[in-house]
Amino acid sequence: MKLPRWLLIGLCIGVIAKAAAAGLQVSEVAKDTWIVQGAAALGTPGNRNFISNAGFIVTDDGVVVIDALGSPAMASELLAEIRRVTQQPLRYVIVTHYHADHIYGLQVFKAAGATLLAHVAARLYLNSETAQQRLQASRKELAPWIDEKTQLVPADQWLDADETRLRVGSVDLVIRHVGPAHTPEDLVVFVPQTGVLFAGDLFFRGRVPFVGQADSRLWIKSLDRMIEFKPGLVIPGHGPVSTDPMADLQLTRDYLLYLRRKMGEAARNMEPFEDAYASTDWTRFEALPLFRAANRMNAYNTYLLMEQQELDK
Repeated sequence: MKLPRWLLIGLCIGVIAKAAAAGLQVSEVAKDTWIVQGAAALGTPGNRNFISNAGFIVTDDGVVVIDALGSPAMASELLAEIRRVTQQPLRYVIVTHYHADHIYGLQVFKAAGATLLAHVAARLYLNSETAQQRLQASRKELAPWIDEKTQLVPADQWLDADETRLRVGSVDLVIRHVGPAHTPEDLVVFVPQTGVLFAGDLFFRGRVPFVGQADSRLWIKSLDRMIEFKPGLVIPGHGPVSTDPMADLQLTRDYLLYLRRKMGEAARNMEPFEDAYASTDWTRFEALPLFRAANRMNAYNTYLLMEQQELDK
């Protein structure tokens, strides 16, 4: 018997929801510090755009959340998990940067009473046509999890200092602006009492980062500023927690340096990108997750960047 289309769609959504819900598991990675880890994949309806990490810190005077996940549905599940851990009130959500997979859940935390903190440099993107177009595309590509009710939510407090110190109860947090790198507004959050560093998308453990239009030279400087904290544990924007931060930070740094070196050589020699890409030895990185999805675009954008720098000389 052939099932009606509406019933098939409903059954598929139910299966997707059940599978995706099973993927959200909170883990305590340090004292009173919890995270959820998204899939190492591109956002799809099947994973509800649950492709990034988020975390929360429980203090004696409330909860601080770092990033809000990629859909209101996932944010609601994270909020439910927070409530299972503690009944302390939500105090803050710190937004490391305004990419879709980290912010489409903000409205859930805003409605729950949290104060949203982000760097002021994000306002330019948030108010841009690009952000609106991205949201419109997500409403089509990630339906039903991103829909007309999903909104771009501005911060309640826009931070403009190089470093902001926040004390919640007996817990200190150092919020450092290390951008422009992955985005102009990049923030990292360090907790001195535990040595935990929330690194946002400046650090990808065991996978290829999405460089996008970022200036990789500045990104490398940002990694150096993160290393200054000498963290004992790093929570990346994507992928598993790093318990060997120096080695893992170095892998991201080495990848960016390699892109700059190889694409810079090609730009200086006026070698066409296609030839340069084909002749580059990617052996060290090609086994990393998302290499095929990200590396060619990373290389091309770096090539254009290095080409422009050569022209500027």
